[in-house]
Amino acid sequence: MKISLSHIKTKLRSEKLSVYVLLVLMVTIWSFSFIIVDFAVAFLPPLSIALYRFMITTIIFIIIDIYVKLRKGRDISKDNNEIKTKMTKNDWYLLIFSSFTGVSFFFYTQYNAIDIIGPSLSSLIVCLLVPVIITILSLIFFDEKLDKFKVIGFVMATIGGYLLITGGDITNLTPESPHFIGYVLALLQPILWSLYSIATKKLIKTHATMDILKYVSYLGVIELFFLVLINGEFIGFINGIGNIIVFLCVLYLSLGCYVIGYYIWQTSQHKIESSKVTSFLYIEPFLTLLFSIIFQRSEVIVFWNVIGGFIVLVAVLLINYK
Repeated sequence: MKISLSHIKTKLRSEKLSVYVLLVLMVTIWSFSFIIVDFAVAFLPPLSIALYRFMITTIIFIIIDIYVKLRKGRDISKDNNEIKTKMTKNDWYLLIFSSFTGVSFFFYTQYNAIDIIGPSLSSLIVCLLVPVIITILSLIFFDEKLDKFKVIGFVMATIGGYLLITGGDITNLTPESPHFIGYVLALLQPILWSLYSIATKKLIKTHATMDILKYVSYLGVIELFFLVLINGEFIGFINGIGNIIVFLCVLYLSLGCYVIGYYIWQTSQHKIESSKVTSFLYIEPFLTLLFSIIFQRSEVIVFWNVIGGFIVLVAVLLINYK
């Protein structure tokens, strides 16, 4: 039986729409994570929170593996109809690189930035620069193209992001600012995340997405454990494990942000262009600001912050226009 061209186009549009819906879910989960971390750092140092988070994440992946093997007796990657191949030496190098840039170093800089400058500003900085950096790297490594709508969209998003971050006052980003170190740490986030995204995008071409997330999580736990020891936080980390508030925060960060959020991020990059996937990050700081207001996280919101948020939303629509 022949399948009509219109039927194929309808199916492709439906698949793309489902990817966009999942990306909105991912961005919402990640937006609220900045508020969650802001709660958690009142009880435990940032590095210890990161280790706690990925210990829980690792346990979740082990439970998923056991459940799938017991129930269906076959590999997770086969359930997802993804390619299953052996890891080469270069793949392991990429995995280790990904664990440093996407887990240990990334969350060390992010959680400290949130502790110093607050959840919204940290979110704003990473979400402003990540799409730009990833788009540039994708042009270099994956030959992705930019059309005029994307170019205009990225320019608008940059302007809107600037207004969101500074509120129209550039002195907030100068060394004289009392929170300058926080800004430096926050600015490291998009660089690390962009490198992580490019590395893992190479890996998921030949390996199951869930496997990549699992191995990166395992390596991240080892790295974070040694960083906690070096930083002299181990005793405080052990004492903080029994805190129910910290546990609930970490559970949200591990299950929601990593297992679900990262999975959506990786699979989306496999299905649509990286520039379109990363453009959704422009929504994240706007949502974080909204959550920050709702939960009264001591954020200073001015007129230009609101204007910048609307500019960013329009930019996302332009970037994804086709």
